[in-house]
Amino acid sequence: MTSQFTVETTSLFDRLFRKLAKAHPELPEHLVKVNNILQSNPYNRDSSHQIKKLVNVPPGAGQYRIRVARFRFRYDIAGSTVTLIRCSLRRENTYR
Repeated sequence: MTSQFTVETTSLFDRLFRKLAKAHPELPEHLVKVNNILQSNPYNRDSSHQIKKLVNVPPGAGQYRIRVARFRFRYDIAGSTVTLIRCSLRRENTYR
């Protein structure tokens, strides 16, 4: 399958990713999975991935979120470019 979208990262994303990857060695594997999904289907038109368009979020602030395992990646789409803006970890006790 050829990729229709190009995935880029911001400097903020790179800093957050490096910091999280030190404590979570499985994170780079998840990023590869996220890149593959976003290159082919960032809008999630077939609802096959855990992607959500966030409400009341302006462009440039991560209008979309994809969940992979305990990690959340926020991104924007401009034309055929997907820009990863943030990555974060959902703690186990978040909803308790």
